[in-house]
Amino acid sequence: MYWRVFFYSLFLLLGALAGWFTTFRAGANQGVMGLLTGTLLVALAWFVVDSVRGARLLAWLRSGDITEPALSSGLWGEVADRARRLLKSRERLTQASDERLQNFLAALQVSPNGVVLLDSQARIEWFNQTASSHFGFEAPRDLAQHFGNLVRDPGFAAYFVARDFQRDVIMPGRADSPTRPVRLAVRLHPYSEGNMLLLSRDITAVEQAEAMRRDFVANVSHEIRTPLTVLAGFVETLQSLPLDEEERQRYLALMAAQSTRMQTLVSDLLTLSRLEGSPPVGSTDWVSVHLLMQQVAQEAQALSGHVTDGSGKPHAIRFEESEASDISGAHSELLSAMANLAGNAVRYTPPGGEIVVRWQSLPDGRGEYSVQDSGPGIAAEHIPRLTERFYRVDSSRSRETGGTGLGLAIVKHVAQRHGAELKIESIPGRGSTFSLVFPQMRVRPHGAI
Repeated sequence: MYWRVFFYSLFLLLGALAGWFTTFRAGANQGVMGLLTGTLLVALAWFVVDSVRGARLLAWLRSGDITEPALSSGLWGEVADRARRLLKSRERLTQASDERLQNFLAALQVSPNGVVLLDSQARIEWFNQTASSHFGFEAPRDLAQHFGNLVRDPGFAAYFVARDFQRDVIMPGRADSPTRPVRLAVRLHPYSEGNMLLLSRDITAVEQAEAMRRDFVANVSHEIRTPLTVLAGFVETLQSLPLDEEERQRYLALMAAQSTRMQTLVSDLLTLSRLEGSPPVGSTDWVSVHLLMQQVAQEAQALSGHVTDGSGKPHAIRFEESEASDISGAHSELLSAMANLAGNAVRYTPPGGEIVVRWQSLPDGRGEYSVQDSGPGIAAEHIPRLTERFYRVDSSRSRETGGTGLGLAIVKHVAQRHGAELKIESIPGRGSTFSLVFPQMRVRPHGAI
């Protein structure tokens, strides 16, 4: 700034001297006029040049192009340089802010929860991919649309009007259907002058688990209460009535049967709990399929004799092995799964019916254990639910033969722990086939190393 004043004063002085020397010979008055004229001309020239440089600086600022400086020297050059530095600094800060915003939005995009930003009028400003799947939104079509116009749920509408955002509201998801329900937990969080953050969670699995827990507790209570009621009645009879030896022995036999039923139920529950809480089964222990088939045969024959109990011809149970094989896994678990499949066939096949228990090696190296019966068969709508705990197609028939309703649940868990696949095929009136298909890595010829 000081140099600018110095040069301005110097140019004025030079202009004044130039005017004086060009006019002083004409007289003193003319010399004074020349002095003033020279000073004014130099001042005007300085003003014009300075204005042009200022105009160039203003045009540069208006253009927004900060890649090249507008002026290289002088006061306006220094102003332009400082402005360029300030603009570059602001640009870097803006870029950093944009990057942080994009990173934040990218993190919200991969959130497992739905995120929707709403303005003070509940219009959609932004949403992530999860919210898009939850509510069926599509960008940019649904941006600036009112949330209540796109999600027409009475429960959410009442929740929004009540302005009580301290709790979640449960509502159906976009993909909700009678066969595959979808439930969302939605909550609004007000912020910044009436704007709102909407968060949604898919709680379908949680609600299903809670429903299964309630059903499980109710079913266990029912299964245990029934034999306990029978036992209590028999105990009261034995205590209050004089009975001959034959009646006494009959009551004691019925009490023993009910006790066995409860023991079986508790044993199956403990087996399920152990299967669900144990680590995956290793692949170092090998079990002979022939030995497993022998043990299954003993249990199936004994159960068949108990089920028929002189009321009809025994079942025709046939065991077939295509070749001697070994399975990698836990002996007790494999026996439990195989025996449960055979036991179910015995329970649901009328006396005199035919049951075929088969082991075969498949062409691709896998092994298949299957149980085929000539029972009443199962309708297609029941098949997907057969592995649920306590689910029965014919509950009366199962309870009559001592079933707990947990057998196929145990089979499913054993199959999962051994990498096997449980396949169910059934035709009403023509029988059913239950199969366990073991992967190639868990099957080998008997005795191979």
